[in-house]
Amino acid sequence: MRTPLFLSAVFTLLTGFAALAVANEPVSAPSTPPAVQASAQHAQVNLNTADALQLQEALLGIGAVKAQAIVDHRNAHGPFASVDELIEVKGIGAATLEKNRERITLN
Repeated sequence: MRTPLFLSAVFTLLTGFAALAVANEPVSAPSTPPAVQASAQHAQVNLNTADALQLQEALLGIGAVKAQAIVDHRNAHGPFASVDELIEVKGIGAATLEKNRERITLN
């Protein structure tokens, strides 16, 4: 009767020590926070050549409807000569333009 009790105690102690060993391992912190990495890695999108899906994926606050409006505006009025012309597209305001300015290229 004492053997099962002894084995239970030994098992409990070993499990506890194993948990402590894992808990004491040093945790390496990332060199930069994930949010900073994500924002630093955004790719630019060419306003004059991108299709609606590419615009939607690359630009913040641009869904399918606004992305298609950008393509429609480009088809109707020709290529964008300036990033600032994006504000002429219905549904694109100054705030949307500013938060995407670094994501947009014309070349």
